[in-house]
Amino acid sequence: MSTPLSSPPSAPQGRLRALLFSAEMARAFTLTAVGTIFSIPALARLLGLAGSISVVAGLCVIGAAMLLVRREEISWPRLLPSTLVLFLLVTLASTLWSTDPGRTLLGWLALAAIAFLAVVVAHVRDTLQTVRSIGDVLRMLLGLSLALEILSGILLDVPFAFLGIQGNIAMGGPVQGIFGTRNLLGLTAVIALITFVIEWRTASVRRGVSIVSVVLAGALALLSASPTVYVLVLGVGIAAGVLALVRSTPLARRGLVQSVLAALVLAAGVVAYILRHMIIAFLGAGSDFFTRAALWDSLLDFVGLRPLQGWGWFGPWDRNELPFYLINAAVGDRHATALNAYLDVLLQVGWVGLLVFAAFCGVTLVRGWLVASERRSVIYAWTPLITVALLIESVFESFTLVGAGWFMLVLCAVRAGQSRSWRERLPGRDAPGAGPQAH
Repeated sequence: MSTPLSSPPSAPQGRLRALLFSAEMARAFTLTAVGTIFSIPALARLLGLAGSISVVAGLCVIGAAMLLVRREEISWPRLLPSTLVLFLLVTLASTLWSTDPGRTLLGWLALAAIAFLAVVVAHVRDTLQTVRSIGDVLRMLLGLSLALEILSGILLDVPFAFLGIQGNIAMGGPVQGIFGTRNLLGLTAVIALITFVIEWRTASVRRGVSIVSVVLAGALALLSASPTVYVLVLGVGIAAGVLALVRSTPLARRGLVQSVLAALVLAAGVVAYILRHMIIAFLGAGSDFFTRAALWDSLLDFVGLRPLQGWGWFGPWDRNELPFYLINAAVGDRHATALNAYLDVLLQVGWVGLLVFAAFCGVTLVRGWLVASERRSVIYAWTPLITVALLIESVFESFTLVGAGWFMLVLCAVRAGQSRSWRERLPGRDAPGAGPQAH
């Protein structure tokens, strides 16, 4: 019996390629990636740091394989927003002057890995499919959080320390769910509220499911007792109202309306800063504010020592590293972040990094807003409203630099860039909307 010298690609390889390219794989990957990223606080407690890193790394390998088999349908110059690439380069370059280059490199890898997962999701699912997947995941995670809080705080009356659940639901909160802190639960609940309302408006899920989902997210937002939730809901509500006004304005006058609204937003920001003490007192967040004020004052002293380049990118603080242990010593606490994403960027990568990060956030918001104001479908409102929530939260927490917050910010940036980008004018561009395929 003779053996052929050559043979066509093996059937297993063909089946693997078909699997990686399939709509079912795209949906499964999206659900798994979103579920993993939002569950990182619980995974870190259950699997340890090494275990959670392994899960994210494995997803990155699968995501890279999915992009590889889809390479013919992806426009590589339009794969990433330029401002995102620039921010990643600045944070990577900070290894050259960091107080601990090895730790900075690890922090950058975590930043890049989560950003990569967001990029993959944005390129294998369209906007509606992305919203549906995030909605499905958040329904499950919020439902699980509520069930565990009831089990801990009412049925057993025992804290679940291994998940960070204190069991305070019987007293009306604050509750943490599987997210570790009340503020992260509050942000997740607000993201879920936006997502569930968009699902409702687009009739992408049954009406009963939408109503139950909105009630679930609203209840957990209140039970979190997070003072930032009220600010987020107010800010997103105003943004939604303004966006509805712009969408209903005739095209000929839309530019003027946009300009007037931008001026009003700037003026409102100045007034809010001037009246910040009154606003914080009204929200009952005085103790939280004074904690932040003391931390920020100490932090700015160290910013002055390295104003341009910062101290090196770490992401979450290593409390044993300079300058973080000195900042904590000055305020007599053990903070793991600056409790403000913009100040965290300023401390770690200086004014250069902050300007790049501000450009990244600003371009994301403007692109998403313009697309939502021009397109008829309400689904396009999801991107700018989520971006608004993240940028407001960044004033009070650093969630947009790690985990789910960073994932959502990058996802919004890529999604907005696919619909409106200077790369649309590149020679040989794809048809409008090219990039993510509707599977």
